[in-house]
Amino acid sequence: MMDLRSHATTRLTDGGAIDTSPCFSPDGSQIAFESDRGGAQQIYVMSASGGPANRVSFGEGRYSTPAWSPRGDLIAFTRQKADLFGVGVMKPDGTGERIIAECFHNEGPTFSPNGLFLMFFRDPGGESGAKIYMADIFGHGEFVVPTPSYASDPSWGPLMN
Repeated sequence: MMDLRSHATTRLTDGGAIDTSPCFSPDGSQIAFESDRGGAQQIYVMSASGGPANRVSFGEGRYSTPAWSPRGDLIAFTRQKADLFGVGVMKPDGTGERIIAECFHNEGPTFSPNGLFLMFFRDPGGESGAKIYMADIFGHGEFVVPTPSYASDPSWGPLMN
């Protein structure tokens, strides 16, 4: 962690593990991150001031890209199991895990400001390319988020200024 005023840094984890993708809880008291410290890539939560980290993902597969919900009651994640990438949510203690969407390649979940929807990208392969999707956190369905072509759609012009 770095103090932006003094530029002083504090190391929060140590050891031979690869610890990546840190994400602060909304109140700043905790950090969720991914680590291979247990042999496979999993999600851990620790105090933002350092100390021991607790593993919170225990399902099959590799877990990555943690993202806190705006209220701090859920952590979104990506789970890779065989050839499927699932985007899901769990409580910060690891309970209540739910896969919201599963496909060949889903990744990078982020919460909507109200915490009721996840946005993520999906690349199904082929010529269609990656698209951004949105799904509600209860798993009631998903849909493609319209991605404008800024060069050819004049209605998006005002948003670019």
